[in-house]
Amino acid sequence: MKAAERINWDDLRVIAAIRDEGTFAGASARLQIDETTVARRLERMQRALGVRLFEAVDGVRRPTAPCEEILAHVQEINAHVARIARIGEPRAELAGRFRIAATNIVAEDILAPRLEGFLARHPGMTLQLLTSSDNVKFSRWQADFAIRLRKPDKGDFTIARLATIRLYLIEPADGVAASLTCCYPPELDHTPEMEFLAARGLRPQARLVTDNLRVIATALRSHRATGVLPDYACRELMSDDRLRLTPLPRGREAWLLVQNHLRQDRAARAVIAFIRDCFRDPGA
Repeated sequence: MKAAERINWDDLRVIAAIRDEGTFAGASARLQIDETTVARRLERMQRALGVRLFEAVDGVRRPTAPCEEILAHVQEINAHVARIARIGEPRAELAGRFRIAATNIVAEDILAPRLEGFLARHPGMTLQLLTSSDNVKFSRWQADFAIRLRKPDKGDFTIARLATIRLYLIEPADGVAASLTCCYPPELDHTPEMEFLAARGLRPQARLVTDNLRVIATALRSHRATGVLPDYACRELMSDDRLRLTPLPRGREAWLLVQNHLRQDRAARAVIAFIRDCFRDPGA
């Protein structure tokens, strides 16, 4: 019997659940079946395909390369099934559920203010924002779109530049030397913000180190700190006459990552247009 004839679609759901939850117990709770059944179905799929699908790393099941390839196909199949289900719907109304991965502040300050308008125009659409202080991992089973503030390495997805975000050096307006310099952690030394502060000789003086822009903004409101913020994170500071804001000569680029299988999807294209619109003037 060919491998394709031995594949059970329910087993694919089990594999996806193990990947998402990281353990047999988590997959069992999600699918409401016992752990023995989870393990048995995984073993059945591995025998049918002749490959190992997971490795145990620190108590967590990590998908192997063959498993990632299988689930990428499953994601495409799910997208096709969703489109088939919408065939009978009026073509004028877009429908779909899409996941957007972004850092916390991009989601809060750039996307969130415009979400209500987009969803009001498209009642059949649902957007899930996957947020983190770090970049959320962009994979076919975790996100449909991702917003990055650094151009990613090439991969199996479409990359497009969204905008160049303006950056401002913010310091006390009275000319008194700030007692506190705010900087990002060393792993972000490659950013234009940190390169500028290093060139000004301020990087070694950093006494507040954080990747949280709201913490930096709060420190700057004390009028005794110096730091760099993107325009969308310093709107409230621009009207403070006790602060001096100086545009940096180089901004920071924002990039959009799109899963390739969504490029021709009408609803997905509407989401892309929405994200682009959010970045036309992110500081507004």
